[in-house]
Amino acid sequence: MAPMLEEEVLNDPDYIAERDSRGTLVAFATAGAQVRQAITLSLEAGIERVAGGERPRSVLVASLGGSAVVANVLELLAEPGSPVPVTVRRNLPLPGWVGPLDLVVAVSLSGRAPGPLAVAAEAARRGASILTVGAADSPLADVCARARGVHIDVGRGRTSSRTALWSLLTPVILAAGELGLIEAGVSVMSDTADRLDLHAEACRPTSESFVNPAKILAMALAETVPVVLADGPLNGVAAGRAASMLARTARMPATSGELPDAASQIVACFDGPFTAGGGHQVGVRQSAPDIFADPFLDGPAQPRLGLLLLRDAPPATLTQEQGEAEALTDAVLQTAYDAGVRVSTVVAEPGHPLVRLAGQIAQTDFAATYLAIGLGLDPAVSPHVADLRDRTRR
Repeated sequence: MAPMLEEEVLNDPDYIAERDSRGTLVAFATAGAQVRQAITLSLEAGIERVAGGERPRSVLVASLGGSAVVANVLELLAEPGSPVPVTVRRNLPLPGWVGPLDLVVAVSLSGRAPGPLAVAAEAARRGASILTVGAADSPLADVCARARGVHIDVGRGRTSSRTALWSLLTPVILAAGELGLIEAGVSVMSDTADRLDLHAEACRPTSESFVNPAKILAMALAETVPVVLADGPLNGVAAGRAASMLARTARMPATSGELPDAASQIVACFDGPFTAGGGHQVGVRQSAPDIFADPFLDGPAQPRLGLLLLRDAPPATLTQEQGEAEALTDAVLQTAYDAGVRVSTVVAEPGHPLVRLAGQIAQTDFAATYLAIGLGLDPAVSPHVADLRDRTRR
């Protein structure tokens, strides 16, 4: 049976406050403030001293769990023009080539995540330059201090890496900008903070469900098996984050893909049991469910496939390659409509790539949180996750 979300609960401030016990919505609303505070903390810590102020031979980033997207964002921004390679590592072993000429970035909100902590410790042993981001009084900060690296504090009140993304990401972006790996500095981060503020205002809890873009998206995804599809690399990062948020926050099993590579595997799902017809008419085009279906005779309706398409802001002029990519995206979208897939589209607003990405992440973060609340779940508390931690605690 498909999960049900009653629209009126998303317009009830008391209900939202009761379900959101740890203030997830408030935490996401502070994203812009996180960026501004992280700029201050980074400058105070001497972000310009990273790698001795000299460009390293390579950069390796270690982040995982809720902060995994930090490494993905830096890799995305550096790929087009970075003069040195940027790689991602979640845990040991540290590649054999890492040495004194390289920079290792380790990110952990608590400063205790085993993967980043182990990577930082091994990098320090080899004499590599170190940049760490996390809690001030933590093992990660201690490793960095012993290696004479640069540690950036995340500030107070950051309780979850999912909601503290911009406290973790901002110092890494500023460091990369200082080293000339990407074209992003304080000005770009300030624009990013402004974009995050705009989404926080539009997606605030007191905004009615018929105008709040995050609530609208949450309602569209509520009765679906969601697939998040990106139209390119930038939205590929946002899609991965969205799928993770839908699973971890809203408890919805979600997958993600990026065009053009994922086109076939996504479209193949349109033939399956979660499109219109419930799998009884596989291969038959049908743009809507059967209005004559009797839930008592035919059984309760099952979830339908939901396609969440993340699209980049349209460029002023299209190159041939961009035109072909647009045509493929449109073709996938039309195929989804023909198959009776429930489609939602989120289009980025123009700006620097990081600013565009911030808007996409903000809207889907809020949507996943409203979806959890609308389904009667606490977005920050999962009994099964707590149980797993108890079972694996040493």
